[in-house]
Amino acid sequence: MIEAPHYTSAGAKRDANFALPADYFDGTVNEPVLHQAVKVYLNNQRQGTAATLTRSFVSGGNQKPWKQKGTGRARQGSTRAPHWRGGGIVFGPHPRDYRTDIPRKVKQLARKSALNARAREGALHVVERFAFRAPRTAQLVSLLGSLGLGGRKVLVLTAGSNLDVFLSGRNLPAVEVLPYAEASAYDVLWSDATVVEEGALTGVMPEPLPEEAEEPAGAKPTRKRSTAKPAKKSAKKAAARSAAKATKKKKATARKAAAKKPATKKSAPKKKSAPKKKKGSK
Repeated sequence: MIEAPHYTSAGAKRDANFALPADYFDGTVNEPVLHQAVKVYLNNQRQGTAATLTRSFVSGGNQKPWKQKGTGRARQGSTRAPHWRGGGIVFGPHPRDYRTDIPRKVKQLARKSALNARAREGALHVVERFAFRAPRTAQLVSLLGSLGLGGRKVLVLTAGSNLDVFLSGRNLPAVEVLPYAEASAYDVLWSDATVVEEGALTGVMPEPLPEEAEEPAGAKPTRKRSTAKPAKKSAKKAAARSAAKATKKKKATARKAAAKKPATKKSAPKKKSAPKKKKGSK
């Protein structure tokens, strides 16, 4: 039976180690299967968008550079031949799909071998539960530091999806947080140590944290903002609001009074009569 060090949610080590499930942690490590699983995983990460232009896709070269005979030079049919500068590329990469697949049982065996390898090395740590009430990176860093994993690549496996733990470790480049059921063989081999929640191994999901429970060590207390406002400021704001309302009412009444007044008709301007011509004027 393989055992792993057991820790509390605050990072304190328990006296007795945690006995790993014997049906899964039986010590088998199949290296060829691990190599195959890692190779398939890395192949599936490739985009396959590398491309080069052959002589049929390079622009130009429609005309013969010089005549066939009489120049003393070697005959040439196109300036876009592969041996010309700026010509096409021979046997270059083209867009393709690098995706490969392996049987499901081979994937399961590779994952089992990776976890067994970490357990045999003593790099598998079991935590009672992750007591996170909110996403806090400092709390996760302090927990890993108490486990002696500071500065190492760590894979944190939770019992089910835990958003608070995921957001706490998202900002740490050397920490990866995944549900226990979604971790692959590559994820386990990528890390130097693996931290597993106890509920993921026993199959018993941890109960939600009570509201009145104390926070674990290393967590910064949250500061509650007081909703009470000073009396002076509230009185000043109320006076300003009442003054603004009064000015609005005055403007509204003035507009209504102006609208009720009858509109005076403007008299049309009289047309100027043409000046009379004086007698004797032409």
